[in-house]
Amino acid sequence: MLIQKIHHVAYRCINAKQTVEWYLKHLGMDFVLAIAEDEVPSTKAPDPYMHVFIDAGMGNVLAFFELPNSPAMDRDHNTPAWTQHIAFEVGSMDELLATKQRLQDAGIEVIGVTDHAIFKSIYFFDPNGHRLELAFNTGTPAMMNQLNSVKWDMLNEWDRTKKAPKHAAWMHDGKGFVEA
Repeated sequence: MLIQKIHHVAYRCINAKQTVEWYLKHLGMDFVLAIAEDEVPSTKAPDPYMHVFIDAGMGNVLAFFELPNSPAMDRDHNTPAWTQHIAFEVGSMDELLATKQRLQDAGIEVIGVTDHAIFKSIYFFDPNGHRLELAFNTGTPAMMNQLNSVKWDMLNEWDRTKKAPKHAAWMHDGKGFVEA
């Protein structure tokens, strides 16, 4: 089997209508589809839900479930808030900066622009508490080749030591990429 693409990624939301409107207003993502049932099709559990689908561009779909009969949403308190996030790619640095300004003008706290060497990002939260990232790719073919050449060494070293390998420290150490 060869995976074709991600069909959709689904998260829980507090309010489906508010979520759809927020993603449309702040990120320009169109509302694609809604499905609502009183019973979960896969498990047959009696649990009414609203399942909304939002266009994330190029065939990518972000979906949300509103579950009114479930306990209030919460997050895994053993996982730092910065780790679980959805990252969306934008087409230019100007677009990234303009979106940052629009979000801030709407009262949304934004972190960044953060320079990851191969992309630049901003971070913020949606109304459900999901962390979002907008990223603009800045990596060169040489950078990507360098990262590709060390990925297995890094993974294997991490697996043995649980300490951050330094093969790609240039991404965040302030010294920058040096072409070999």
